[in-house]
Amino acid sequence: MTVVRENSAATVAALRSEPGDGDIWLFGGGQLFSSLLGAGQVDRVETTIVPVLLGGGVPLAASGLPLTTLRLLDTHRYPSGIVTLSYAVEPR
Repeated sequence: MTVVRENSAATVAALRSEPGDGDIWLFGGGQLFSSLLGAGQVDRVETTIVPVLLGGGVPLAASGLPLTTLRLLDTHRYPSGIVTLSYAVEPR
């Protein structure tokens, strides 16, 4: 695991240029996700819906995110009622 605090788009671009076909997983807030999406460094988005209403929390994307089209790739429903949705990010 690598923790990146600065230049996240450049770090992800460098990782993507390395040989291999492994996935790069992003764990962070909406600002990090939005910056990487804006830099063209996101291919897939996976969201999990947990059947609990919180009334607040961390947004998935930061304000000002450009319109981004997603294509549904897969869904997974767990016995608990949790649902995971996987989307491909369509090119702009």
